Amino acid sequence: MRRPVARRLYAALAILGVAAATGMAVAVPEQASAAVGGATGYATQNGGTTGGAGGQTVRATTGTAIHAALCSRADSSTPITIQVEGTINHANTGKVSGGSCNTADGVIELKQVSNVTIVGVGSGAVFDQLGIHIRESRNIVIQNVTVKNVKKSGSPTSNGGDAIGMESDVRNVWVDHATLEASGGESEGFDGLFDMKDGTQYVTLSYSILRDSGRGGLIGSSESDVSNSYITFHHNLYENIDSRAPLLRGGTAHMYDNHYVGLNKSGINSRAGARAKVENNYFEDSKDVLGTFYTDELGYWQVAGNAFDNVTWTSPGTDNHPAGPNPQSTTTVAIPYAYTLDPVGCVPGIVSQTAGAGKELRVSDGNCTPQTPSPTPTPTQPGGTNLSIGAGSDGSSKADGTSYGNVRDGDLNTYWSPAGTTGSISVKWGSPTALSSVVIRETAGAAGRIGSWRVLNGDTGALLTSGSGAGTISLPRTTLSKVTFQITGASGTPQVAEFETYAG
Repeated sequence: MRRPVARRLYAALAILGVAAATGMAVAVPEQASAAVGGATGYATQNGGTTGGAGGQTVRATTGTAIHAALCSRADSSTPITIQVEGTINHANTGKVSGGSCNTADGVIELKQVSNVTIVGVGSGAVFDQLGIHIRESRNIVIQNVTVKNVKKSGSPTSNGGDAIGMESDVRNVWVDHATLEASGGESEGFDGLFDMKDGTQYVTLSYSILRDSGRGGLIGSSESDVSNSYITFHHNLYENIDSRAPLLRGGTAHMYDNHYVGLNKSGINSRAGARAKVENNYFEDSKDVLGTFYTDELGYWQVAGNAFDNVTWTSPGTDNHPAGPNPQSTTTVAIPYAYTLDPVGCVPGIVSQTAGAGKELRVSDGNCTPQTPSPTPTPTQPGGTNLSIGAGSDGSSKADGTSYGNVRDGDLNTYWSPAGTTGSISVKWGSPTALSSVVIRETAGAAGRIGSWRVLNGDTGALLTSGSGAGTISLPRTTLSKVTFQITGASGTPQVAEFETYAG
């Protein structure tokens, strides 16, 4: 794969092999909240894209924990926001089974699910050599994550070599403030950074970085796969990409206010009847940035306001149809949503300040000035009196040397453990008591072991909520005499130091 000398630094970076911690917990994000500002572009159509808004929020530090969160829901469409921190890799990503999920080893699998947000928080979320696969799913938000060095050949492999891949009737996906990168092209084992095929529609990629790859991404896997459509790309940086920025087969796409630098062979490749609206993009130090390439099945484009800075064009041929050197529109594309164009001259500057993970979700104000959206309010530690102090307790099982009473004594050094990896612990009162939240605290030595769980009304057995990981859990306000925390999955023997209960 040919690399301009100025770009070789990125391609020379070694693949990191990082051993990850396990576990997850309900928590407050430290630097980012999910879906701040709301979706843009075509993801706003077809009912909109909100991800896990309105559902429970949990935190994950392993791929297995992400899967456990999906599998712990009441059903496959129950909204959930999964806040991810740390490095997710093959060593900590395993299959989890359940009625609300369909997961697999070695890939983050969003298959046959809906209403899910995955957002990086805290010190960041890095999916290292591990792809995110979206299949037969809808209403998905992925935000503030880095996905790097995903391979289709060599070792280890994941997701067919795609950083993020969508296929099989996927609808309404918003990927925002992501960094997607490889360390070479197909000969080095990598494939696409952002691929859509087999009926994927209503997708937006915004404020993201795609770099150091042979293939930026495709929309349609072959000249006959033309059912993919309604894709928006805005305020993204494509850097040191050989081709497919993107490759569009059939369908309609909108590209605006993107910065393309170092497109080595070709850029936006509209073919097989595709229609692309391309406006106010800044193309720099690149070759054949727009046209129909490697086929005689032509696509079309509408162009306006683009800047071409040191762009070269090849001569037309049988399977080479560049739009330049003086690109003209060959179709018109009506855009159904509202949007504001930044002036093209400042696109490189605003994109450098806003695109990619770890940028505090900054966006443009429409005049090339970055702004940080107000974060979505998130749950905090409940206030008031811990009603567990002075209450009673029982459970389904306990390991030798532990006590049910240890979860209500205010001492984080004492604990209850089930006899195995699953079991239940209850707090109870002599008269009906109103609750709206509980806090599950693990001992320091067993932090992160608790996986999936359910909270039950101990009087009736009714499910109050479910999720994954220890931490603060919000409940529908309920009056009861007994509340039960039931652990249904864990990575080791859990140690519950405190089962706190609160009215407020």
